[in-house]
Order: sequence, then structure tokens, then C-alpha cells
Amino acid sequence: MVIYSLPILAFILIALWQFKPHIYALFAKEKKETFEPFPKSWENILLNNVSFYKKRSKAEQKRFQYRMQLFLSNVHIEAVQFTLEDRDIVYVAASAIIPVFGFKSWHYSNLSTVLIYPDYFNEDLAFDANTKNRTIAGLVGTGRFKNQMLLSRKALHHGFNNATDKNNTAIHEFIHLLDGTDGTIDGIPEQLLEHQYIAPWLALMHKGIEAINNDASDIRSYGGTSQTEFFAVASEYFFERPKLFKRKHPELYEMLEKCYSTENPEP
Repeated sequence: MVIYSLPILAFILIALWQFKPHIYALFAKEKKETFEPFPKSWENILLNNVSFYKKRSKAEQKRFQYRMQLFLSNVHIEAVQFTLEDRDIVYVAASAIIPVFGFKSWHYSNLSTVLIYPDYFNEDLAFDANTKNRTIAGLVGTGRFKNQMLLSRKALHHGFNNATDKNNTAIHEFIHLLDGTDGTIDGIPEQLLEHQYIAPWLALMHKGIEAINNDASDIRSYGGTSQTEFFAVASEYFFERPKLFKRKHPELYEMLEKCYSTENPEP
């Protein structure tokens, strides 16, 4: 038994109070969020339209549902001039989880809001049928739209309604967010790849861009416009048509598997 003098005891108590958060973190178990039961209507949407989800085991599907709910508890989804429906919410949340499902945990620290526009829009965010240059299906915001994602509802739904085109706008934009977790959206996923794979990835990426621009690749032509878009477009293909992608592009498939199938720390 140790007896402390009052000054020493007071010092110890003050020190413990100051370091309380750090001490608590050492001993506290990770708290798992609790949510209402996953809506059956949402599960039906996933089973009928999200092939990535359908291919998971029952246990994985439950984990996918939980990850969706966790995402939705941290990110606000807002409809612009239309009423948000369950299908819109499910598609956005599923698109967020698909690229990070292989990670033990992931929080999109660079996203607070997803704005969904009824149709394709232009740089002024105009989407009226009479507006010219409505070619934007989705983008990750900067400036006043920092930490926001903008999506066309038409493009969002098309990404899940067409299972064969290797194209999914929402997944594409979430890939940009993953790319940007190292501070720069540049097509080099430094948070996802171990350092020794960066140089091989760059070589494969430049080779892939050259093939696209020479009409010698089935990867969507938009992927040939920059490193940033190549990473996002190739990743869409990887998640949308994995078997075909593996057969057509085995080296790229192996590299992207390293990106997305390894458990990574939460950023």
C-alpha cells in the first residue's frame, strides 16, 4: 500500500484528468453503432439491381448493409428539385461501399453531402432541357462545393440498370474521393497501394492510356484523357465486370485487386 502526500496526489489527479482521453482510448473497445433494422425494401433493391451485393455471402451482405447505414449516418443526401426516393439513397450508399468493402473500415473524411440533380448538368449546374452543354454526370466538388459530390440522377440509375456497359458514374466519383485521400486527385492511389507498387502502377496506367488512345483497348475512352480518369474508369470496369476485366486486363486486374482487397487503415 502506497500513501501519497496531498500535493503529490493532487498532481497525479490533474495529470490523469488531462490525459483522460488518451487513457480511455487505450482501454475502451471499439464502439459499434446500432441502427434500425435494414429496410426490406432496400434489401430488395440491392438484390435486384446491385450485382456486387448479390454475389456476396449472407454474412457479407449483412456487413454491406451495416456499412451502408454507417455511411448514411455521416453523409447527407439531398435532392435538387425532385423528391428523393429509396432507390436514390440505396444506389448512392451502395456506390460508396463497393470500392471500400474490402477494407476493414473506411470513413469518407472528404465528403459531407451528396447533391443529386434530376438530369445531366453543365458547369453552371443548370439541368433544364433547354440548357446547352449538359454533359456532366457527376463530379467531386471544390471551392464552395468542397466535401460535396454532385450526381445526375439519370446517370446514377443508369449505372445500376445497365449491368453490361462497365460504366457506373457514382462509383466513378467515389473512386475520385479515394484517390484524393492522399491530398491530391491524380490517379495515383498512394493510400491504397503499398509503396513498392506505385511505380508498376504508373507503368501499367501509362500503357493503358496509350492503348485507349490508339483504339486498342475496350476500356472506356474517357479513361484515356488523364491519369485521374484512367484510375476511375478502370476501377468502374473492375467492379462492374470483374471476370471480363480479369480476362482482358490481367495485370491491371491484379494491381487493382491489391488496391481494393487489402485491409487498409481508416484515413
